[in-house]
Amino acid sequence: MQRFKKILFVNEANTTASTTAERAAQLARNNAAQLVLCNASKEMPKAIPKLEIAFNQAHERQLLDKFENVELAGVNTEKKLLTGTPFIEITKEVQRGRYDLVIKSAEGSGGAFSNLFGETDMRLMRKCPCPVWIIKPAKVGTYSGVVAAVDPDPEQRENAKLNESILNLATSLARQENSVLHIVHTWYLQGEESLRSERTGMSKEEVDEIVAEIENKHGQWLQELLERHDLDGIDFKVHLVKGDAGTVIPELVQEQQAEVVVMGTVARTGIAGFIVGNTAESILRNVDCSVLTVKPEGFVSPIKV
Repeated sequence: MQRFKKILFVNEANTTASTTAERAAQLARNNAAQLVLCNASKEMPKAIPKLEIAFNQAHERQLLDKFENVELAGVNTEKKLLTGTPFIEITKEVQRGRYDLVIKSAEGSGGAFSNLFGETDMRLMRKCPCPVWIIKPAKVGTYSGVVAAVDPDPEQRENAKLNESILNLATSLARQENSVLHIVHTWYLQGEESLRSERTGMSKEEVDEIVAEIENKHGQWLQELLERHDLDGIDFKVHLVKGDAGTVIPELVQEQQAEVVVMGTVARTGIAGFIVGNTAESILRNVDCSVLTVKPEGFVSPIKV
């Protein structure tokens, strides 16, 4: 991916995997970007200076250990130790330093018995103003499948540039990884079940016609979005799927064995830190892969510096 100038790598203490560190270094090198290596931890009691110094030294050592076997030659690096509530201090650092991307390992392990994303992960994806890439640490090597979740509804104008950002990042990542790009858009007819009730007086054929018309409209919107993007040289598949995005997208990820989802977490400006109903929450709680989340233009974080 070639668009970043300043990247914040956030150390995750619960994993010893170096895959996220390797991706951060590669991304910085490919973009000639500055890479800031950051450890964010809760504040220690200042009444015991020796304890604070010892913990800072331990956190710095832990951070450097992640990059012990990672090639950083030619990468402009800097270290930062943040103390306080981690997601708040990370978000403040992003705003102070004008970062383009936060990259971090997921707090959980994922799988059948554990959520992949922890509290800090979720709050960063809601409130941090720049793109946030939370990586499943078990993944090594290149990604074979990338999912771009878009919502090209012309009635939702605030989504237009968000869709552009999602596709730009997803196509760039697919090119870098030489992976299959799955572009997915979900749709459904609100109240279809009620319309099919005998009480409405509508025949099955009439409701089917309305459903088909809505599907065609969404297909047209998706096609118009794709025509504005350069997809040459990318192995891509388009998925226009009927159903709720919160259910459909995790199912598609599992079915296609995709390893990263690029999606928006906020679709309204003017409501600071607002995450769209239960849809984005449901996707993030149910996917078991890395996620790169994007905010719409004009998003203002509720966390102030």
